[in-house]
Amino acid sequence: MLYIGLDVHHKTTTCCVLDHAGRVTHTRTLRGPWAKTVAFLQTLGNDLAVCFEASVGYGPLYEALASFCRRVEVAHPGHLRLIFRSKQKNDRVDATKLAKLLYLDEVPRVHVPGLDVRAWRELIEFRRRSIDKRTKVKNQLRCLLRAYAISKPREVPGLWTRGGLAWLERVALPTATAQLKRELLLDELTHLKTQINRVTTQLDRIAADHPGVALLMTIPGVGPRTAEAFVAYVDDPHRFEKANRVPSYFGLVPSQDASAGVNRLGHITKRGPATARKLLVEASWQMVRHCPQTRAYFDRLVAGKPERRKIALVAVAHRLVKIMHAMLKSGEVYRPRKQEVMNVK
Repeated sequence: MLYIGLDVHHKTTTCCVLDHAGRVTHTRTLRGPWAKTVAFLQTLGNDLAVCFEASVGYGPLYEALASFCRRVEVAHPGHLRLIFRSKQKNDRVDATKLAKLLYLDEVPRVHVPGLDVRAWRELIEFRRRSIDKRTKVKNQLRCLLRAYAISKPREVPGLWTRGGLAWLERVALPTATAQLKRELLLDELTHLKTQINRVTTQLDRIAADHPGVALLMTIPGVGPRTAEAFVAYVDDPHRFEKANRVPSYFGLVPSQDASAGVNRLGHITKRGPATARKLLVEASWQMVRHCPQTRAYFDRLVAGKPERRKIALVAVAHRLVKIMHAMLKSGEVYRPRKQEVMNVK
C-alpha cells in the first residue's frame, strides 16, 4: 500500500508518497484543479491510503478519492497545528507530515457527512448570516433616527411591525441624503425578510424528512431551528464513543490547564459549529423558563449569586446537548427523570 499526503489548495496540490515501509518515494506539485490530482492518483493504482486537511470544499474531493482509494482520511486543521508546532512550513513539508501521520495511523480525523447533510448545514449557516445582515440593517435604521433626534411615538407599535415600518416610511427626515438612505435600508430589509422566509420554508421541508428533529422538539424550549441544527451537525449520533464528547464537539466544555495536582478551568473552548452553539444556548434559556426541572437545576447552580447565571446557563446547555444526543440514540421522547420531578415537588 502507498501512503499519500496531500496539501491541497485551490490551484495547486502537493503530493508526498510513502511506500509500504514509510520511505518517501517522491514528492510532486500538481498545478490545476483537483480533477488533475485525482487523475494522477488513479495512475498509482487502487491500493492507496490518502490523507488531506479539511478545508472549503473538502467533501467533493473526499468522495472522488473514496471511489477508488482503499482508505481516505480527512485531518482536523486545528489539531494538526497542535501536533506540528514548527517554524518551517511549506507545502512539501505539510504534505510529508500528513503522509507520515497516515502511515502511523495518528491522523486527527474529522467526520465527513454526506452531500445532503453538507447542503443542509450550508443552508442553516446561510440563514444565520442573513439574520445577521437583517440585524445590521435594523441597527442602521435606528442609528439614522437617533442621528436626527427622532423618537417613535408611543401610539406607534413596535418599530419592526407593519405599523412601525409604515411610520418609518413616512416620518419626515431633514435632508434628501437621509431620505435616500432610509429608502435603501427599507428596501434591503424587505429583501432580507423575503430571503429568510424562503430559506426557512426550505429548512422546514428538509426537517420534515428527519424524524430526529420532531423528536428533539419534545424538549421544552427546543424549537425547529435548534433541533435541526443539532441533528445536522451531529449527523450520526453513534459516531461519538462517549456522551461526554458531544458537548466538547459543540465547544460547551471549559478549557483546562492541569499540572502537578493543580487543575485550572477557564472559559468554554467555543470549538465546533458556532451557529449550533448559539442556538443551543438560546434554547437553554427557554428551557429554564418552561421546564420546572431545568429551572430547579439552574437555580441550584446559581445558588443565589447573580454572577453565576452565565456559568449555570452553560451548564444547562451542556446538559441539554447530552440529553439530545441520548434521545437521538434511543429514539425516545423527552421525559424528566423521576429524581428531578421529586426534587421539584
